[in-house]
Amino acid sequence: MKSHEHEGITHSTSKISLSKRYSSLSPQHPIRFIGLSAQVFLYYVAYSYLIELLFTLKGFSNTAWFLTCYQFFIYGILSFMQLGFIGLSQRRASYRSYIILASLSVSTMGLSNYAVGYLNYPTLLIFKCCKLIPVLIGGIIIQKKRFNRYDVAAAFCMSIGLIFFTVADSKVQPNFNTYGVILICLALVADAIIGNYQEKVMKTHHVSNVEMVFYSFIFGFLIILIGLLYPFHTYGYSLIISIFGYLGMDIVLTLIKEYGALICVTVTTCRKAITIILSFILFSKPFVFDYVWSGFIVVIGIYLNVYGRNQVAFNAKIALYGNRLFPSRWRSKFLVSTSSRSLLPIS
Repeated sequence: MKSHEHEGITHSTSKISLSKRYSSLSPQHPIRFIGLSAQVFLYYVAYSYLIELLFTLKGFSNTAWFLTCYQFFIYGILSFMQLGFIGLSQRRASYRSYIILASLSVSTMGLSNYAVGYLNYPTLLIFKCCKLIPVLIGGIIIQKKRFNRYDVAAAFCMSIGLIFFTVADSKVQPNFNTYGVILICLALVADAIIGNYQEKVMKTHHVSNVEMVFYSFIFGFLIILIGLLYPFHTYGYSLIISIFGYLGMDIVLTLIKEYGALICVTVTTCRKAITIILSFILFSKPFVFDYVWSGFIVVIGIYLNVYGRNQVAFNAKIALYGNRLFPSRWRSKFLVSTSSRSLLPIS
């Protein structure tokens, strides 16, 4: 589970959302969609801002694992409350499965938090957008999967965008550290493994998402807790970060379930863009235009990946919007004019 928009979320669409329980509006109602999207922005922009703010505190860059431990504890408490609210009491999967999930969750979230101390935060977010790359490589090597051309093109765009974004960052950041790049890459690898393992556990044991979240984060908390004792002055920010992160994750799951992957990716990608812009504004740091176009390449890669997995649904939506924007009489005129031009001799 990571910071959490993409992050094992796509395999958790059956989650019973807290927000859904309290809302009487149908998924087709525009107000509901606007409200859910606004909550994604609210929770995750606040989450990202507070994490970056927390790491500006003197001496906190060395306590990233404390933050991770505290987050796991709060996530565990909130999911336990949700378990009681929903009424699920019987554990379905084995403790062994949850310990493996907890270890992977500790790796992805802990390494991601730890990398904040070594990387520019916008660069970290760009890396988080590119989980497809280790997923694709792992699928080819481990599971012998075959991917379509859109997945390959998406991974290529993401790779190129990452390279140029990182190069731009190294030019303007005097404290740029390759160690941070290694950390976030390892976090992405662990995050890619989590998705596959979550899917396996859910299909094998028919586990509810709330149960999976609860046991994964409680065991993860116990794993990190060993040997970690830090000052109490950081608990305030960490508590708020954990609450925002959990609420944001819950809303993203609702968006995926009710509106599909394309809409959710659009909302979360826009959220990341806003977060990156605010990071440059609120935390003074040098800026070069290379950030813009390299980030744009990554966005193209994200949409190629989503399109490759949902071609039929997307083509239907494109046709629907095309019919709304360009009435049939306009299209017929355009086709007539185009066909008449095609009859001209080629010189």
